[in-house]
Amino acid sequence: MVNVIIDETSPITLVGGASFEQNLLKMALDRAPTSVGADGGGAALVAYGQSPLAIIGDMDSLDPQLAGDFPKERLHVIAEQNSTDFEKCLQRVEATAVIGVGFLGSRVDHQMSAQSVLVRYAHKRCILLGDEDLVFVIPPEFCLALEPDVRVSIFPMAQGQIVSEGLYWPTSGLVFAPAGQIGTSNKSEGPIRLLPDGPNMIGILPLRYFDQVLDGLLAAPKWPILKSKD
Repeated sequence: MVNVIIDETSPITLVGGASFEQNLLKMALDRAPTSVGADGGGAALVAYGQSPLAIIGDMDSLDPQLAGDFPKERLHVIAEQNSTDFEKCLQRVEATAVIGVGFLGSRVDHQMSAQSVLVRYAHKRCILLGDEDLVFVIPPEFCLALEPDVRVSIFPMAQGQIVSEGLYWPTSGLVFAPAGQIGTSNKSEGPIRLLPDGPNMIGILPLRYFDQVLDGLLAAPKWPILKSKD
């Protein structure tokens, strides 16, 4: 049984160890001042002047000096190697939404791993911020009041379908799959409405729509927990 470490009734900022621009952290903290570090991401928070509620991970990349100085009751070492630090955190953090910074860095393998974790924990309402784009799992019904010609990409992490309104290239009736039909580089004609048939569709939008996407996720119905994460 995995014990919840952080239980918040508002969004939180979760920071990982990948490199990122400081404006991303400011953007996240402006909407979610409460923060948690994922292993080495805790150092980035402390360097930014934050005092994270917790640092969670296997601690293979956290500076030993910082680990020694950080309050012991807020340092949570999870030694198992069957999950990433990102997954360790999502397992143990409850919040209305999670804004992730430092998970979409230069390493493609880390980015792919993070996307895999997103769909396994789709009920967590998690947005990952990158230098140009943001990434999230599209909820059961998702509405955004976009202007025309906004890039809206949909990438399937498993086979499924998604009904859409307001996209230049309609998706209704298509079967999406990672090795088949995908929906990248679509665009809006105005406000959009998306209704996927399962928690397997990744949405990718330009970073400048972060506030709208977060508000849309908070207003949208949540995916149920599909299986135990113990």
